[in-house]
Amino acid sequence: MGDPRKLAYLGALGVEAYVPRGGRPVEGGAAEVAPVAVPTAAAVPPLGTVSNLDWDALRARVSACTLCELHTTRTQTVFGVGNTHARWMFIGEAPGAEEDRQGEPFVGRAGQLLTSMLKALGFSRDDVFIANVLKCRPPGNRDPKPDEARSCRGYLERQIELISPLLIVAVGRIAAQNLLATDSALARLRGQVHVLGERRWPLIVTYHPAYLLRSPGEKRKAWQDLVFARQVFRRLEAGEQVWT
Repeated sequence: MGDPRKLAYLGALGVEAYVPRGGRPVEGGAAEVAPVAVPTAAAVPPLGTVSNLDWDALRARVSACTLCELHTTRTQTVFGVGNTHARWMFIGEAPGAEEDRQGEPFVGRAGQLLTSMLKALGFSRDDVFIANVLKCRPPGNRDPKPDEARSCRGYLERQIELISPLLIVAVGRIAAQNLLATDSALARLRGQVHVLGERRWPLIVTYHPAYLLRSPGEKRKAWQDLVFARQVFRRLEAGEQVWT
């Protein structure tokens, strides 16, 4: 792995690139993940009254939303950022305190690590679209309640429809479980291609950057997820079906 961009990413993650005698560096000591696809279907609730909104109208609707109790404690909504025609979409769990203040997802230390992950794929934050399952911060950064996730689901689904990404990456266990309507552990969801909704959006799962900051020993696995995501994306670009 001689690509300086990849080496820089591994350094940012704190993953050493091993160099065998007479050989090239190995990506964190991890082999390329075979792109074996196993689908996971998830029911997607109807979009209701947001199904025909354009970007401006959708943003205004989110900003004024009072569908759940979180509107009483938020500083502002966190709609999402990035390229509205992106081919990659990253979806996290919910805004934290800094996101609530700035109105942008994935800022602070976790956001910096996500930016490094994007750079490893050859992207900036402006090349992809980044959003959350929830548009408002849960107090104390607690997990989203089911009714809160349901209230925001139509907004997120409309964002996906408007973007029409080639690949969705669920960032973290909570986001993955909400999107896929499952209680499976993240370890069981990684390394395979899931499908989201009637449009069967290809979706893969990786760790949340905040978790990686707390558990640096899992950073090698996060790198494997990025390798897998890149493989899947290239197959999608070539028009291949990535699930069976």
